[in-house]
Amino acid sequence: MQNEKNNLKPRPPVVVVMGHVDHGKTTLLDHIRKMTYVANGAMKNGLPRSVAEREEGGITQAVGAYEIVHNDRKITFIDTPGHEAFSAMRSRGASVADLAILVVAADEGVKPQTEEAIKILEETKTPFVVAINKIDRTNGSMEKAKNDLLTANVFLEGFGGQISYHGISAKTGDGVGDLLDLVLLAADMEGLTYDPAVPASGYILEARRDSRRGIEATVIIKNGTLKRSDPIATPSVSGSVKFFENFMGDSVESLVPSAPALVIGFDSLPGIGEEFSVDVSKFQKAETSKSEAKEKSKSESGGLALILKASDAGSLEALRMVIDAIGIEKKKNINVIHESVGDVTDSDVRTAAATGAVIVAFKNRIEKSAQNLMESQHVPVIISKVVYGIVKTIEDLLTAGGLATAAGTFEVLAVFNQKKIDKQLVGGLVTSGVFRAKASFEIFRGTGSQDGIGNGKTLTLRENKTEITQTEKGKEIGALISASIAIEVGDILVIRK
Repeated sequence: MQNEKNNLKPRPPVVVVMGHVDHGKTTLLDHIRKMTYVANGAMKNGLPRSVAEREEGGITQAVGAYEIVHNDRKITFIDTPGHEAFSAMRSRGASVADLAILVVAADEGVKPQTEEAIKILEETKTPFVVAINKIDRTNGSMEKAKNDLLTANVFLEGFGGQISYHGISAKTGDGVGDLLDLVLLAADMEGLTYDPAVPASGYILEARRDSRRGIEATVIIKNGTLKRSDPIATPSVSGSVKFFENFMGDSVESLVPSAPALVIGFDSLPGIGEEFSVDVSKFQKAETSKSEAKEKSKSESGGLALILKASDAGSLEALRMVIDAIGIEKKKNINVIHESVGDVTDSDVRTAAATGAVIVAFKNRIEKSAQNLMESQHVPVIISKVVYGIVKTIEDLLTAGGLATAAGTFEVLAVFNQKKIDKQLVGGLVTSGVFRAKASFEIFRGTGSQDGIGNGKTLTLRENKTEITQTEKGKEIGALISASIAIEVGDILVIRK
């Protein structure tokens, strides 16, 4: 027993950053990375552009893990998404982490997602320090933030408790160094260690299928030493470490805790949040991965049928949570007949055509052959890099009286010429699917209408003065139409399958 203790070495802390959306979590991490890039030897091409600048829609939508150096000591940070749809990913981040930084904006104080983060930290018994951000703003108030935290049962030092805090400006960097000092002090209090001689183990943070490299899993190592060619398994999948990279994308032969790594070698997608181990006997492999898509019987269907595709397992999980929530809120039946990770393929389009489903593509792309098949089969698709766009379109489909059977929908934004109803010139936005010339359509007065109020036919379509035969979601076009009624701004034109 004494020998085992003698083998133990100090382990860097794994820290999760949590808080309300737009309170500065990603900006804080971005500043920390810039402070430590020289120490990490990452000045190959200069500093990278801001993490915040790279986020679609200004919010973080995937779990990222970064290793930094402060005062010659390593710290691993996990950046968790801030949008409310990603609560499961935030909870998983807290359970993997040793410590947390709770970010609270001085100008807004405790908000709903701050309260949720506090609840997660309490449930997972994760020690944390508080960063009161945006102290550089004229309307920022440290006292308001402290009082809000007190009301939320977060007792800071000097306010009846022992939770450390520091005022910072993630934008200017003021106070960030002192905050990192608090993190290292808290880590010392936890006495984090690992044994380099035992089989490596840790947790799966993210998983995705790459068209060239196969299954990629982002992992955090918590014990042992992970080496190339090691066997590796989770409760649901197994494989061997064929290739792996550190968080900078450099190929490595081995890594120790608390390093984040990208591992290639699993035989199928592992479940996000699962524990992994090089000791494969620890787990009994399931026949199928929890993360692989599962077909549902069409006998369960009715309502809006969807096929879900996402770039990675975490995004797929979040997408499913969003869609389930929409169905409950709108009291509508949403039937997810298939869900999987990866780009939209021919097989997905064929399944959609056979089942009358709408394809939802989140943060991925549509393969060229699938795009051609989609257009020929008139299969509708919702594609977006931000969850907000998907939510709105699905809500429109549910509330617009059967738009789920649409091959393409067009929202009228302007009316230019209405001298004759059989030749009306309008402009607008294709909001879903493919909108075609020479096609019949039904007219809905606004997205909330339940019944069509007329019908018509597209005569010609134009994009930037060029006549086109069809166009896809997201395009603004002009349309010469013949209709049974005068078209108004806000009308929705629906081409059926």
